[in-house]
Amino acid sequence: MADDRITQRLAPKDQTLAEAYDVPANFLEIDVCSPETHGIANKRYTDYEVRLKTNLPIFRVQECSVRRRYSDFEWLRSELEKESKIIVPPLPGKALKRLLPFRGDDGIFEEGFIEERRQGIESFINKIAGHPLAQNEKCLHMFLTEPMIDKNYVPGKVRTH
Repeated sequence: MADDRITQRLAPKDQTLAEAYDVPANFLEIDVCSPETHGIANKRYTDYEVRLKTNLPIFRVQECSVRRRYSDFEWLRSELEKESKIIVPPLPGKALKRLLPFRGDDGIFEEGFIEERRQGIESFINKIAGHPLAQNEKCLHMFLTEPMIDKNYVPGKVRTH
């Protein structure tokens, strides 16, 4: 018969109330929120606020907020596919049918669609940013912390000080 010690559960470590509710040792929170639609007619677009909160030493800042369009998320996905060794998750679809003329609704500017897309890109960015290899990529840091994305940047790894 097998040794009972092999399948024996570890005794849980006693935890104080302060430890249970203290800031976790390492955390990374990214929220995609506050969608805003800008422009008129065929020059309209929606952007989203991307908020970063972390205590991971790989990031230069612990808190910041930038605004990003869907096309910026596409750019990040493309850069990570080219430069990193990770499998990059998909983004929510382009919703081409919603771009057709003569629709009875507001297409990609409908509140329900914008919220659905927001949830999808929030899930995408959290999966990416949570990956240890992606956290070293310059493109991710620029995406999360720089007000403007420099698409002529030199790809590479981030160095911690």
